[in-house]
Amino acid sequence: MKGMGRVATVAAAKRMGQIRELTEKIKRFRDDRDWLQFHNHKDMALSLMLEAAEVLEHFQWKSVEACRKHVEDNRAEIGDELADVAMYLFELADNLGIDLPKSIESKLRKNAVKYPINKAKGSATKYTRL
Repeated sequence: MKGMGRVATVAAAKRMGQIRELTEKIKRFRDDRDWLQFHNHKDMALSLMLEAAEVLEHFQWKSVEACRKHVEDNRAEIGDELADVAMYLFELADNLGIDLPKSIESKLRKNAVKYPINKAKGSATKYTRL
């Protein structure tokens, strides 16, 4: 990725390889149980959103400080919910024939153009208003 040093590039490549490895483990888990028949694109997308909503429930109606405390007390449970989101995401991308690591790299490059550091640093403003 442009602007990344060699060490950062190697680390990023390693993480992307880990995504591919995890995707293969997820598929083995699914296939060992003969669940591919249930994992159509619509239901996978729905399941992804349902799991994301379970993450959101941990923060609903809580102040910023209450959220911090809740995370401290429930880190493992939140981690499980985030893992569910990631597993559905990784499998859905694979089922759709989308190379997720490649798509992430591409999206980061696009976002770097939309949100240049000199305009976006420290700002939550949408790129169309920078």
